[in-house]
Amino acid sequence: MERRSFLRGTVVGGSAAAFGFTLMPGAAYAAPAQPGPSPYGALGSADANGIRLPSGFRSRVVARSGQRVAGTSYTWHPAPDGGACFPSGSGWIYVSNSEVNPGGGAGAVRFNSSGAITGAYRILSGTRQNCAGGATPWNTWLSCEEVDRGYVYETDPYGVDGASRRSAMGRFKHEAAAADPQREVVYLTEDVSDGCFYRFVPDTWGDLSSGTLQVLVAGSGTSGSFRWQNVPDPGAGSTATRHQVSGAKHFNGGEGCHYAAGVVWFTTKGDNRVWRLNLAASTYELAYDDSLVSGTAPLRGVDNITGASSGDLFVAEDGGNMEICVITPDEVVAPFLRVDGQSRSEICGPAFSPDGTRLYFSSQRGTSGSSSGGITYEVTGPFRR
Repeated sequence: MERRSFLRGTVVGGSAAAFGFTLMPGAAYAAPAQPGPSPYGALGSADANGIRLPSGFRSRVVARSGQRVAGTSYTWHPAPDGGACFPSGSGWIYVSNSEVNPGGGAGAVRFNSSGAITGAYRILSGTRQNCAGGATPWNTWLSCEEVDRGYVYETDPYGVDGASRRSAMGRFKHEAAAADPQREVVYLTEDVSDGCFYRFVPDTWGDLSSGTLQVLVAGSGTSGSFRWQNVPDPGAGSTATRHQVSGAKHFNGGEGCHYAAGVVWFTTKGDNRVWRLNLAASTYELAYDDSLVSGTAPLRGVDNITGASSGDLFVAEDGGNMEICVITPDEVVAPFLRVDGQSRSEICGPAFSPDGTRLYFSSQRGTSGSSSGGITYEVTGPFRR
């Protein structure tokens, strides 16, 4: 990635709250979240797009797999998955992965200040099963291959610079990434039933071409202290990265990952949990566990995760009843939206526009249940900030 891309990103680096990278001061998150009333109110009836939303919110379809994005020549990719938003002049860009193999890659949609689509294009091609990823403070998109010994690719949302494979970030079944500008590291999840949680320490912050891959080492419980230890062979030449360090903590299907103000959250789909790492204290604990809630668990099929500047977390479901649920700083978990009539799909790629008023996400397989039927949506309304 050219140096000018890094400089372009530093202009907005201090205003990362627009992307939900900061946490409202005083937010506690001191115990596993429990069901309660949503701060946005109850869900209404399904709208014309089959989406149930709280009062004051509305949805629109941004793109459909196999069809040209409105007003552009770009055909939207199959199986849209992880995504993120980036500033672009007075507008913004939404980036989306394609979780197919072979093919994969990622595409982008550009919006102007009023939310109108002004362009769409490919930013990564020729990769495999690009699932989730993460944005960097210098405004690049890390697209992760969810295949055995997969790679991370650093891409340019603006469509100017070519993509670069970041081999030093390890070869494993990558899922999501979250950048921590305070410690100058990138956290990584691994989507296997005995996966690990990693961090990549670049030799130079802003340049991911070289550095050290480390794995989280901790006990077998759901809370306690942790430390980091170097992975001897990030390229996994003979032994999988998750099996190289004695004492590495294993997690049941790592999925989404989100960093905010000294805390990193990540999800595990195999046990429907959201984990919280207090980085200053080097401790970990559960932020949500569907087996520990009182009554019916509102959040199941725990998958992608993002955050708002209010401190609210938004967690998408792969399965469940096709919801995006909110977890508040007061440890309340409740549905924010539900997609009807798409039970063979999954919700993925939640990301906020820079001003925090629009939420983008995809239904990976739409109403058809096939990767060719993906639908990408936008929801607008009075989000808490």
